[in-house]
Amino acid sequence: MQRPDFDQQVTFLYADDAPACWDFYERVMELKLVQNQGRCRIYEVAGSRAYLGLCMSRASRVTDNPRLEGGVVFTFVTDDVDGWYEFLTAKGLAIPHAPELSVEYKVYHFFFHDPARNTLEIQRFENPAWPRPSPA
Repeated sequence: MQRPDFDQQVTFLYADDAPACWDFYERVMELKLVQNQGRCRIYEVAGSRAYLGLCMSRASRVTDNPRLEGGVVFTFVTDDVDGWYEFLTAKGLAIPHAPELSVEYKVYHFFFHDPARNTLEIQRFENPAWPRPSPA
């Protein structure tokens, strides 16, 4: 039997103060809101194929360390990492470190946080073997 294809992908993050996060993704990141489900909002990230959902949490976060079991880093992939860094810092977002090259992982990137302390990353793959998006 052949594996069925996936049509779309949604990653859900959770926040104690979801309205602050909704404001962040709508006003600062300028993501398009595609569905408001009340306790959860879903934003378009990459056309009609990849989405980010931000929901009200039911319990407080135990740790801010995304590398512990259960942690997550949400990565936005773009060729214009520097443009995103300039765009976000111009909006007053405090970003701990400017974009840099990770030789180990072959990515050019930077990290920052949303109001719920979810770790976000904007990166460009420097490895030519990384599959590029198909033309729309």
